[in-house]
Amino acid sequence: MVSCVSENVMPIVFSLNAERLECTMLTTLRHLLSILLLPFFVVVIVPYWLSTAFAAADTHWSDDSLIMLLSRALGSLFFIIGFGLFIRCVSLFAKVGQGTLAPWDPTSNLVAVGPYRFVRNPMISSVALLLITQALFRGSWVVGIWACVFIIINHVYFILSEEPGLEKRFGEPYRVYKNSVPRWVPRLKPLIRK
Repeated sequence: MVSCVSENVMPIVFSLNAERLECTMLTTLRHLLSILLLPFFVVVIVPYWLSTAFAAADTHWSDDSLIMLLSRALGSLFFIIGFGLFIRCVSLFAKVGQGTLAPWDPTSNLVAVGPYRFVRNPMISSVALLLITQALFRGSWVVGIWACVFIIINHVYFILSEEPGLEKRFGEPYRVYKNSVPRWVPRLKPLIRK
């Protein structure tokens, strides 16, 4: 039996597969690092620290109150929406934007698809929802204040740094997008790109 594959082809195929695997692993590592350093820190580490540092002054729902049941039901809804939105945004940053959520490793393409057709900052909205979820579940005013501080910090950051930076990187397409899609409150109909 005669083989149509030369001896030199297998090392090339193996080399390409190894390079692709290495690239995929590096991309995954970039995303995990940015998630651990930013949203995980904001949503898990800071609320935990605040809850322990201010435990004596913080409030909590009593276990049998109606308000606790209602706030936990609302918190559950916010968690599902917030976590699902976060996963979708990270995925779009990787696939469409070819970058991460981190300012030091930004997207190289403008992401204006999926939830970004309704609101310009769904990733931050998802993180804010996850913080509000914790405040509702715990009945914690300390975590609630942290959620408000997080939202204010991001609002100022987006106006002073993020949006001017996006205008410089993406030019007119970003300006059109910015004028068509609201920063925080989602539009009812998605942006339709021409």
